[in-house]
Amino acid sequence: MTEYLIAFNDEWVPEHTAEELREKARVSHALIAEMQAEGVLIFTNGGLDRSTAVCGVESVDGKPVFTDGPYVETKEHLGGFVVVDVPDDEAARYWAGRLATVLDWPQEVHRFRSAGMARGDGSGER
Repeated sequence: MTEYLIAFNDEWVPEHTAEELREKARVSHALIAEMQAEGVLIFTNGGLDRSTAVCGVESVDGKPVFTDGPYVETKEHLGGFVVVDVPDDEAARYWAGRLATVLDWPQEVHRFRSAGMARGDGSGER
């Protein structure tokens, strides 16, 4: 199995009414439940935008230097993501397509080069 990041930028999401957003939440939660039932979901979260950036940090002379807000000025910000563990690109594209359809905004798919590490797991294996 291979891990994939399926993500969208906040700026790709068109304006919605509160009722439309509640409906998007309902249908996306149903899809996430389906991913859980299929055993492909590793982690998901959303609701990110420029206002949720806590700080940026970089190393200066071997010490962390923190700045308020995002590290760089950019026009795009991560809006949400799903990490799935599926057999191949086709399966990742399937789930991304399902997300794009229920949410009605674009998704981007990235293949991780190797398995990640989970909390409490120093091996890199699951």
